[in-house]
Amino acid sequence: MAAPPLILTLGLDAASFARLDTMRRRHFPPERNFIPAHLTLFHHLPGEKEQDVAATLRAVTRDAAPIPLTVTGLRFLGRGTACEIEAPPLAALRRDLAAHWRDDLTPQDAQGFRPHVTIQNKVPAHEARANFETLRAAFIPFEAVGTGLLLWRYRGGPWEEAGTFPFARAGVAAALGDRTH
Repeated sequence: MAAPPLILTLGLDAASFARLDTMRRRHFPPERNFIPAHLTLFHHLPGEKEQDVAATLRAVTRDAAPIPLTVTGLRFLGRGTACEIEAPPLAALRRDLAAHWRDDLTPQDAQGFRPHVTIQNKVPAHEARANFETLRAAFIPFEAVGTGLLLWRYRGGPWEEAGTFPFARAGVAAALGDRTH
């Protein structure tokens, strides 16, 4: 039996995670919402290389500081809405990891990276458009902090935690709290 694929996400400070997860629970169809709000860095890393992936993540996060993020606006997805994230240090980290894992990346993970947190998906297009317009009219940008990297095993439904790799250097996350799961 093949090892389940791995998903890598960014851990968020507690307040930002709570805000984004509340939005997701409010707008995502409940029968399809198996996982909390998340910012995916890689959708499908090889599960049979889990130990190597974890070793790389430990090395990368050991001397890394928390990453400042700006939630800049909303993106219409056609059948949903996502919060757009601006974070040049996150883009650089993701680019470095992609280069390291280039031989193992799926086409989806090899393409460009546009950081976001999906708060609604898989709804009829007209409903998605109406919700997007309502949310966009009231949206105010806000700051968040990436606190570490979270590794998950994909088993077809809810994700199974495979590792938490906090950014080790103290920084802005200390003031906002830490999101470790």
